[in-house]
Amino acid sequence: MADVIAKNAHLASTVLKTLTDNERSDALVKVERALKLNKDRILEANLVDMETAKKNNLSDSLIKRLDLSKNDKFDSMCQGVLDVAQLEDPLNKITLATKIDDGLNLYRLTCPVGVLLIIFESRPEVIANITALAIKSGNAAILKGGKESFNTFKALSDVINETLTKETKVPENSIQLISTRSDVSDLLSQDKYIDLVIPRGSNALVRNIKDNTKIPVLGHADGICSIYVDEFAQLDKATKILIDSKTNYPAGCNAVEKCLIDETLVKSNLDDKVVPLLKSLIEAGITLHIDPELLKLLPQEISANEKTVAATEDDFSREFLSFDLAVKAVKNVQEAILHINEHSSKHTDCIITENKENADRFLQGIDSSGVYWNCSTRFADGFRYGFGAEVGISTNKIHSRGPVGLEGLVCYYYQMRGDGHIAGDYAGAGGVRVFKHEKIDPNSVVLN
Repeated sequence: MADVIAKNAHLASTVLKTLTDNERSDALVKVERALKLNKDRILEANLVDMETAKKNNLSDSLIKRLDLSKNDKFDSMCQGVLDVAQLEDPLNKITLATKIDDGLNLYRLTCPVGVLLIIFESRPEVIANITALAIKSGNAAILKGGKESFNTFKALSDVINETLTKETKVPENSIQLISTRSDVSDLLSQDKYIDLVIPRGSNALVRNIKDNTKIPVLGHADGICSIYVDEFAQLDKATKILIDSKTNYPAGCNAVEKCLIDETLVKSNLDDKVVPLLKSLIEAGITLHIDPELLKLLPQEISANEKTVAATEDDFSREFLSFDLAVKAVKNVQEAILHINEHSSKHTDCIITENKENADRFLQGIDSSGVYWNCSTRFADGFRYGFGAEVGISTNKIHSRGPVGLEGLVCYYYQMRGDGHIAGDYAGAGGVRVFKHEKIDPNSVVLN
């Protein structure tokens, strides 16, 4: 069964990539319209999943990810599909052109990766995001959602596939949906047909995928994001950024989990800056896991507060996904860099400072896919980056890094166009002709 699913996806991908940008974009406009027309049907299914999740005592962070009805999430999901449709065509862009010899030219063009296997947990809107990005980029996709979102997942997939089949030129099997773990296990062995696996979910899920496939895996295991409050930070700015990074959506992988405070502030501005900062975080509903060395220096209104606990070493390598934040003092920007690089998941980290030299050192020294200066870690998102949507966040160092939008779903191939040219005519292969290897401006090339 798995080989049939994978082979069908591969065959669909070879047709999908030949559709024009207008044909692919028009399909997404129709999907967006269909989702809106079926909003009540989809939210009813989502409500069933929510009620089941609560009965099964699933975590608050998982339930928040599951809920499509809050914070305009449904409308944002639909808008994301439309945004992707309106993006520039990522395919067939010439990124290199070389005149090999008279009448013999080499071109490098962007093309789809091929077949994507995307496995995600709890967040049902992912199906719409990935469908949009896959079709726009000419990739076929096989999707597996979490069991906790089964009803929502099915309602969304039914609407999407009905629309693609009846109203568009997108070939059958371009978007396929699977429902069991055994399907996933079998598909992970289909490296002949599947080109890229993208897991979105827990550390355990990502690790399990990476350990059980030969197919390249793009993704991240944890979102352990840190914010370093430098000695030259403005208090109001630091407070605002930290509260937003933690409380805007604590279940997100781009929520801050660790706050490092420069020791100079602790020694010289404890009452003026550090205590007001920590007090504001507590008032925002955040539980502070404070390093014992720092905790003993703080006044009782902080140290004895019910929202304050002594941090363990593990807290600084932990993804809370809740209103919890680990707090520690560090000597300087260099120690902050070392601490973050040792404990982070290479997702997104931020420095708050008015000192450009310290900011530049931090921006260059942190080994993460996103490094920020004076802004919330919550900006680490494909939609906010202007990608329309994302298939996930990658902390890999090859192919694609950070929020993965259209650009991360294309690769390239080489076209050579000649007129009876043969290698045997050239030096090194028995001939006497010499290669010209003259660079051509890719922007000046029009292929007919």
